[in-house]
Amino acid sequence: MVYDFGYRLKELRESRNLSQAQVASHLNVTRSAISNYEGNISNPSTELLSRLAILYHTTTDYLLGLDNRRVIVLDGLEPDQEKAIEDIVEILKMQFMNLEQKTRFDKPKNGK
Repeated sequence: MVYDFGYRLKELRESRNLSQAQVASHLNVTRSAISNYEGNISNPSTELLSRLAILYHTTTDYLLGLDNRRVIVLDGLEPDQEKAIEDIVEILKMQFMNLEQKTRFDKPKNGK
């Protein structure tokens, strides 16, 4: 699959129910600048790219397509709260892996 910077920006903005105007206002740029970034017409500066990553709670590597892993930002939480979230994520990962394995083994061998 070909990486699409503008699509990723739009996807992140829409997943947070933000308009282009709201993002533009937050970043102190024009709405047309956001439209141009999402349409792959122009690219944001390095500084603006960093601010977009902060706004969307992700990394610049994710925005640039260098890393396809999503991140959870835990800024502002106490260490015990961070640990609790990390524990929950690990439990969910294990449950999903177990579900995938169970589904894989439950499939009929003759394709029916």
